[in-house]
Amino acid sequence: MVEVDNLVKHYGPIRAVNGVSFSVSKGEVLGFLGPNGAGKSTTMKMITCFLPPTSGTARVKGHDILTDPVKVREQLGYLPESAPLYEEMTVEKFLRFIAQVRGCSGAEVGKSVDRVFETTQIHKVAHQPIHTLSKGFRQRVCFAQALLHDPEVLILDEPTDGLDPNQKQAVRDLISSMKDEKVIILSTHILEEVDAICTRAIIISEGLVKVDGTPEELRRKSSYFGAVSLKLPKADRGFLDQLGQLNGIDKVERLPSEEVVSIRCMPQSGKEIATGVFDFLKDKGVSATEFHVDEGRLDEVFRTITRTVK
Repeated sequence: MVEVDNLVKHYGPIRAVNGVSFSVSKGEVLGFLGPNGAGKSTTMKMITCFLPPTSGTARVKGHDILTDPVKVREQLGYLPESAPLYEEMTVEKFLRFIAQVRGCSGAEVGKSVDRVFETTQIHKVAHQPIHTLSKGFRQRVCFAQALLHDPEVLILDEPTDGLDPNQKQAVRDLISSMKDEKVIILSTHILEEVDAICTRAIIISEGLVKVDGTPEELRRKSSYFGAVSLKLPKADRGFLDQLGQLNGIDKVERLPSEEVVSIRCMPQSGKEIATGVFDFLKDKGVSATEFHVDEGRLDEVFRTITRTVK
Protein backbone atom coordinates (compact mmCIF):
# COMPACT_ATOMS: atom_id res chain seq x y z
CA MET A 1 0.00 0.00 0.00
CA VAL A 2 2.85 2.42 0.84
CA GLU A 3 6.43 1.96 -0.35
CA VAL A 4 9.16 4.42 0.59
CA ASP A 5 12.34 3.99 -1.43
CA ASN A 6 15.55 5.70 -0.29
CA LEU A 7 14.05 9.15 0.29
CA VAL A 8 16.57 11.96 0.72
CA LYS A 9 15.89 15.62 1.47
CA HIS A 10 18.53 18.38 1.62
CA TYR A 11 18.00 21.90 2.90
CA GLY A 12 21.19 23.46 1.57
CA PRO A 13 24.06 21.70 3.35
CA ILE A 14 21.68 20.06 5.87
CA ARG A 15 20.49 16.49 5.23
CA ALA A 16 17.10 16.36 6.95
CA VAL A 17 16.36 12.88 5.54
CA ASN A 18 19.22 10.62 4.54
CA GLY A 19 17.92 7.57 2.68
CA VAL A 20 14.73 6.40 4.41
CA SER A 21 13.13 3.18 3.13
CA PHE A 22 10.19 1.13 4.45
CA SER A 23 6.87 -0.33 3.33
CA VAL A 24 3.49 -0.58 5.02
CA SER A 25 0.60 -2.97 4.35
CA LYS A 26 -3.13 -2.74 4.93
CA GLY A 27 -4.09 -3.30 8.56
CA GLU A 28 -0.81 -1.93 9.91
CA VAL A 29 -0.49 1.08 12.19
CA LEU A 30 3.10 2.25 11.83
CA GLY A 31 4.52 4.45 14.58
CA PHE A 32 7.17 6.81 13.25
CA LEU A 33 9.40 7.68 16.23
CA GLY A 34 12.38 9.94 16.67
CA PRO A 35 13.68 12.99 18.51
CA ASN A 36 12.90 16.50 17.33
CA GLY A 37 14.73 17.19 14.09
CA ALA A 38 15.11 13.52 13.19
CA GLY A 39 13.29 13.88 9.85
CA LYS A 40 9.86 12.48 10.71
CA SER A 41 7.72 15.39 9.48
CA THR A 42 9.91 15.95 6.42
CA THR A 43 9.50 12.29 5.41
CA MET A 44 5.72 12.54 5.82
CA LYS A 45 5.62 15.73 3.77
CA MET A 46 7.45 13.97 0.94
CA ILE A 47 5.11 10.95 1.01
CA THR A 48 2.09 13.29 0.83
CA CYS A 49 3.64 15.33 -2.06
CA PHE A 50 3.83 18.45 0.12
CA LEU A 51 7.61 18.55 -0.40
CA PRO A 52 9.62 17.19 -3.36
CA PRO A 53 12.46 14.84 -2.42
CA THR A 54 16.06 15.62 -3.31
CA SER A 55 16.33 11.98 -4.42
CA GLY A 56 14.50 8.70 -3.97
CA THR A 57 10.77 8.24 -4.27
CA ALA A 58 7.65 6.78 -2.65
CA ARG A 59 4.55 5.03 -3.96
CA VAL A 60 1.03 5.04 -2.53
CA LYS A 61 -1.14 2.21 -3.89
CA GLY A 62 1.26 1.99 -6.82
CA HIS A 63 1.18 5.71 -7.69
CA ASP A 64 4.57 7.42 -7.65
CA ILE A 65 4.97 10.74 -5.84
CA LEU A 66 7.24 12.03 -8.63
CA THR A 67 5.27 10.99 -11.71
CA ASP A 68 1.66 10.87 -10.42
CA PRO A 69 1.33 13.24 -7.42
CA VAL A 70 -2.38 14.00 -7.99
CA LYS A 71 -3.28 10.30 -7.83
CA VAL A 72 -1.15 9.95 -4.67
CA ARG A 73 -3.07 12.78 -3.01
CA GLU A 74 -6.37 11.15 -3.97
CA GLN A 75 -5.40 7.95 -2.15
CA LEU A 76 -4.51 9.43 1.21
CA GLY A 77 -5.75 11.58 4.07
CA TYR A 78 -3.23 13.86 5.76
CA LEU A 79 -3.33 15.36 9.26
CA PRO A 80 -0.43 17.84 9.27
CA GLU A 81 1.49 18.92 12.34
CA SER A 82 -0.32 21.62 14.39
CA ALA A 83 -3.66 21.01 12.58
CA PRO A 84 -3.76 24.02 10.19
CA LEU A 85 -7.33 25.17 9.40
CA TYR A 86 -9.23 28.10 7.88
CA GLU A 87 -10.06 29.74 11.18
CA GLU A 88 -12.69 32.22 9.96
CA MET A 89 -14.95 29.42 8.68
CA THR A 90 -17.40 27.42 10.76
CA VAL A 91 -16.64 23.72 11.15
CA GLU A 92 -19.46 22.63 8.84
CA LYS A 93 -18.62 25.14 6.10
CA PHE A 94 -14.97 24.18 6.26
CA LEU A 95 -15.73 20.47 5.90
CA ARG A 96 -18.20 21.07 3.06
CA PHE A 97 -15.53 23.12 1.29
CA ILE A 98 -12.91 20.38 1.72
CA ALA A 99 -15.41 17.75 0.50
CA GLN A 100 -15.85 19.77 -2.71
CA VAL A 101 -12.08 20.13 -3.06
CA ARG A 102 -11.91 16.34 -2.76
CA GLY A 103 -14.30 15.97 -5.70
CA CYS A 104 -17.63 15.42 -3.93
CA SER A 105 -20.71 17.11 -5.39
CA GLY A 106 -24.43 17.45 -4.69
CA ALA A 107 -25.84 15.18 -2.00
CA GLU A 108 -22.48 13.41 -1.74
CA VAL A 109 -21.05 16.46 0.05
CA GLY A 110 -23.63 16.28 2.85
CA LYS A 111 -23.24 12.51 3.21
CA SER A 112 -19.46 12.77 3.53
CA VAL A 113 -19.69 15.58 6.09
CA ASP A 114 -22.34 13.73 8.13
CA ARG A 115 -20.17 10.61 8.13
CA VAL A 116 -17.09 12.37 9.52
CA PHE A 117 -19.21 14.26 12.05
CA GLU A 118 -20.30 10.88 13.37
CA THR A 119 -16.83 9.33 13.20
CA THR A 120 -15.05 12.18 14.99
CA GLN A 121 -17.93 13.22 17.29
CA ILE A 122 -17.82 16.95 16.50
CA HIS A 123 -21.58 17.57 16.07
CA LYS A 124 -21.81 20.09 18.88
CA VAL A 125 -19.26 22.47 17.33
CA ALA A 126 -20.63 22.22 13.77
CA HIS A 127 -21.70 25.87 13.62
CA GLN A 128 -18.84 27.39 15.62
CA PRO A 129 -16.09 29.42 13.93
CA ILE A 130 -12.92 27.35 14.00
CA HIS A 131 -10.96 30.07 15.82
CA THR A 132 -13.23 29.62 18.86
CA LEU A 133 -12.49 25.88 19.25
CA SER A 134 -10.34 24.24 21.91
CA LYS A 135 -7.16 22.51 20.79
CA GLY A 136 -8.83 19.11 21.17
CA PHE A 137 -11.70 20.01 18.86
CA ARG A 138 -9.36 21.69 16.36
CA GLN A 139 -7.40 18.44 16.18
CA ARG A 140 -10.60 16.46 15.61
CA VAL A 141 -11.78 18.85 12.88
CA CYS A 142 -8.45 18.48 11.08
CA PHE A 143 -8.74 14.71 11.49
CA ALA A 144 -12.26 14.89 10.03
CA GLN A 145 -11.04 16.66 6.86
CA ALA A 146 -8.50 13.86 6.36
CA LEU A 147 -11.32 11.29 6.44
CA LEU A 148 -13.85 13.01 4.16
CA HIS A 149 -13.05 10.95 1.06
CA ASP A 150 -12.68 7.73 3.10
CA PRO A 151 -9.04 7.15 2.09
CA GLU A 152 -7.32 3.80 2.50
CA VAL A 153 -4.09 5.50 3.62
CA LEU A 154 -3.83 7.94 6.54
CA ILE A 155 -0.71 10.00 7.32
CA LEU A 156 -0.98 11.56 10.80
CA ASP A 157 1.74 13.90 12.06
CA GLU A 158 1.68 13.91 15.88
CA PRO A 159 -2.12 13.47 16.08
CA THR A 160 -2.27 13.75 19.91
CA ASP A 161 0.31 16.52 20.41
CA GLY A 162 -0.78 18.98 23.10
CA LEU A 163 -4.01 17.17 23.98
CA ASP A 164 -5.15 16.36 27.51
CA PRO A 165 -5.36 12.68 28.58
CA ASN A 166 -9.07 12.37 27.71
CA GLN A 167 -8.57 13.96 24.29
CA LYS A 168 -5.56 11.72 23.60
CA GLN A 169 -7.59 8.63 24.42
CA ALA A 170 -10.41 9.76 22.13
CA VAL A 171 -7.99 10.14 19.20
CA ARG A 172 -6.34 6.78 19.96
CA ASP A 173 -9.74 5.07 20.07
CA LEU A 174 -10.59 6.64 16.71
CA ILE A 175 -7.34 5.39 15.15
CA SER A 176 -7.83 1.91 16.63
CA SER A 177 -11.37 1.72 15.23
CA MET A 178 -10.05 2.23 11.67
CA LYS A 179 -6.84 0.23 11.71
CA ASP A 180 -8.18 -3.01 10.19
CA GLU A 181 -9.40 -1.27 7.04
CA LYS A 182 -6.60 1.21 6.40
CA VAL A 183 -2.88 1.82 6.34
CA ILE A 184 -2.06 4.32 9.10
CA ILE A 185 1.32 6.01 9.53
CA LEU A 186 1.60 8.28 12.55
CA SER A 187 4.55 10.19 13.93
CA THR A 188 4.83 10.56 17.67
CA HIS A 189 7.33 11.05 20.48
CA ILE A 190 4.87 9.64 23.03
CA LEU A 191 6.13 6.10 23.62
CA GLU A 192 2.97 4.90 25.38
CA GLU A 193 1.18 5.55 22.08
CA VAL A 194 3.27 2.86 20.41
CA ASP A 195 2.03 0.22 22.85
CA ALA A 196 -1.51 1.60 22.78
CA ILE A 197 -2.21 1.62 19.04
CA CYS A 198 0.79 0.68 16.86
CA THR A 199 1.33 -2.75 15.32
CA ARG A 200 4.83 -1.74 14.23
CA ALA A 201 7.31 1.03 14.93
CA ILE A 202 10.24 2.67 13.19
CA ILE A 203 12.81 4.74 15.06
CA ILE A 204 14.44 7.39 12.91
CA SER A 205 17.49 9.38 13.99
CA GLU A 206 19.66 11.81 12.03
CA GLY A 207 17.52 11.19 8.95
CA LEU A 208 18.05 7.41 8.96
CA VAL A 209 15.90 4.44 9.95
CA LYS A 210 17.68 2.86 12.93
CA VAL A 211 15.13 0.20 13.99
CA ASP A 212 12.02 -1.31 12.39
CA GLY A 213 9.92 -3.87 14.27
CA THR A 214 6.87 -4.61 16.38
CA PRO A 215 6.62 -2.98 19.82
CA GLU A 216 7.51 -6.36 21.35
CA GLU A 217 10.60 -6.67 19.14
CA LEU A 218 11.70 -3.18 20.18
CA ARG A 219 11.22 -3.98 23.88
CA ARG A 220 13.39 -7.09 23.44
CA LYS A 221 16.29 -4.75 22.65
CA SER A 222 16.01 -3.24 26.14
CA SER A 223 18.61 -4.26 28.73
CA TYR A 224 15.64 -4.65 31.11
CA PHE A 225 13.95 -7.30 28.95
CA GLY A 226 13.52 -10.37 31.15
CA ALA A 227 14.86 -8.63 34.29
CA VAL A 228 13.32 -10.00 37.52
CA SER A 229 12.25 -7.67 40.33
CA LEU A 230 11.74 -9.17 43.79
CA LYS A 231 10.47 -8.02 47.14
CA LEU A 232 11.56 -10.25 50.03
CA PRO A 233 10.98 -10.15 53.79
CA LYS A 234 14.74 -10.27 54.32
CA ALA A 235 17.97 -11.11 52.46
CA ASP A 236 21.57 -10.98 53.71
CA ARG A 237 24.69 -10.28 51.69
CA GLY A 238 25.44 -13.97 51.21
CA PHE A 239 21.98 -14.61 49.81
CA LEU A 240 22.38 -11.79 47.29
CA ASP A 241 25.85 -13.02 46.28
CA GLN A 242 24.49 -16.53 45.62
CA LEU A 243 21.61 -15.09 43.62
CA GLY A 244 24.04 -13.08 41.51
CA GLN A 245 25.98 -16.23 40.62
CA LEU A 246 23.00 -17.95 38.97
CA ASN A 247 23.37 -18.81 35.30
CA GLY A 248 22.40 -15.93 33.02
CA ILE A 249 22.37 -13.16 35.66
CA ASP A 250 24.57 -10.18 34.88
CA LYS A 251 24.12 -8.35 38.20
CA VAL A 252 21.84 -7.97 41.21
CA GLU A 253 20.81 -4.44 42.20
CA ARG A 254 19.47 -3.43 45.61
CA LEU A 255 16.59 -0.97 45.17
CA PRO A 256 15.49 1.68 47.70
CA SER A 257 12.86 0.30 50.08
CA GLU A 258 12.17 0.86 53.78
CA GLU A 259 9.88 -2.04 54.73
CA VAL A 260 11.15 -4.97 52.63
CA VAL A 261 14.22 -5.99 50.66
CA SER A 262 13.70 -4.87 47.07
CA ILE A 263 16.11 -6.16 44.42
CA ARG A 264 16.35 -6.43 40.66
CA CYS A 265 18.20 -9.20 38.82
CA MET A 266 19.51 -8.01 35.45
CA PRO A 267 19.98 -10.68 32.75
CA GLN A 268 22.91 -11.19 30.46
CA SER A 269 21.96 -10.37 26.88
CA GLY A 270 19.49 -12.89 25.49
CA LYS A 271 19.31 -14.96 28.69
CA GLU A 272 16.08 -16.06 30.39
CA ILE A 273 16.53 -15.90 34.17
CA ALA A 274 13.01 -15.97 35.65
CA THR A 275 12.89 -19.79 35.94
CA GLY A 276 16.30 -19.98 37.61
CA VAL A 277 15.43 -17.22 40.11
CA PHE A 278 12.12 -18.87 40.95
CA ASP A 279 13.77 -22.27 41.50
CA PHE A 280 16.49 -20.65 43.64
CA LEU A 281 13.90 -19.03 45.93
CA LYS A 282 12.02 -22.32 46.19
CA ASP A 283 15.19 -24.23 47.14
CA LYS A 284 16.01 -21.63 49.80
CA GLY A 285 12.46 -21.69 51.17
CA VAL A 286 12.09 -17.96 50.58
CA SER A 287 8.66 -16.49 49.76
CA ALA A 288 8.73 -13.35 47.63
CA THR A 289 5.95 -10.83 48.20
CA GLU A 290 6.51 -9.63 44.64
CA PHE A 291 7.95 -11.42 41.60
CA HIS A 292 7.87 -9.35 38.41
CA VAL A 293 9.42 -10.10 35.01
CA ASP A 294 10.12 -6.93 33.00
CA GLU A 295 8.80 -6.82 29.42
CA GLY A 296 11.49 -4.34 28.36
CA ARG A 297 11.36 -0.56 28.24
CA LEU A 298 10.74 1.37 25.05
CA ASP A 299 12.04 4.60 26.57
CA GLU A 300 15.44 3.01 27.22
CA VAL A 301 15.58 1.56 23.68
CA PHE A 302 14.65 4.96 22.25
CA ARG A 303 17.34 6.77 24.27
CA THR A 304 20.01 4.20 23.41
CA ILE A 305 19.31 4.40 19.68
CA THR A 306 19.02 8.21 19.51
CA ARG A 307 21.54 9.27 22.17
CA THR A 308 24.07 10.55 19.60
CA VAL A 309 21.58 13.29 18.72
CA LYS A 310 22.53 16.56 20.45
